[in-house]
Amino acid sequence: MIISVYLGNGELISDERLTSLFEELRKGGCGLQILEPGEVPSEEAQMLLSAGGDGTFLSSSVLAAERGLPMLGVNMGRLGFLSENRPEDVARCLLSGDYTIENRTMLKAEVSTGHDDIDSWPYALNEMAVRRSGAAMLAVDVVIDGICLPTYWADGLVISTSSGSTAYSLSVGGPIVLPDSKVLIISPIAPHNLNMRPLVVPDSSEISLTMHSRDGRFEFSADNRTCVVAEDVAVRISVAQFSLKRVQFNSSNFINALTDKLFWGEDVRNIK
Repeated sequence: MIISVYLGNGELISDERLTSLFEELRKGGCGLQILEPGEVPSEEAQMLLSAGGDGTFLSSSVLAAERGLPMLGVNMGRLGFLSENRPEDVARCLLSGDYTIENRTMLKAEVSTGHDDIDSWPYALNEMAVRRSGAAMLAVDVVIDGICLPTYWADGLVISTSSGSTAYSLSVGGPIVLPDSKVLIISPIAPHNLNMRPLVVPDSSEISLTMHSRDGRFEFSADNRTCVVAEDVAVRISVAQFSLKRVQFNSSNFINALTDKLFWGEDVRNIK
């Protein structure tokens, strides 16, 4: 197998845990291509390995998604929900075939007047968000499959996939959703309407957003990429025509990840 390797930090190339992993993979018959900044996987690549944290995983997903390359996250950072695998476990699982490929939903944004920053890569794995760019509150008009919602008066709005339910969406009060759930989550950021709650909709929905603010502009983000957009630009968000193929080890368990990394259900009564 030919594996392209994306490093979140160039200094990781000398990390002993990674050098040991690379040595094991080469001994197992794998060819490795360490990607330099700006470099893309070779045509022969059969998998992309992302070494870093979840931010690195999101950045490297750009390289994997459109080409349909399976992608494996190796956790060299802190939390690691997407990049959950310890480097010590990777070679054994890959070489023995002890893994599956899961399809993770991706979002696509389309803008009414075109915008270079958005048009260059209009996709996201975790979420897309609109936020105020100045001191003024943002009014967000939302239309779901032709049906208008009450206007959100808030600092912004997050549109999340099930993968992103434990990311930005969670931090603004959205629900935790199992990754294979076919839903999208709409969550306001610091809403001024006290009765506007997160909303879960089918992932077949088309969500149209129109923003208004005294600042005349807003911020748009897709995962870890951000740009400023004029308020006369409407944004339409839907599920992309392709998904991200994420490598998941058979020993992986989402509920265990919640309890181990986010201390979900932490209670003295639950100690066994």
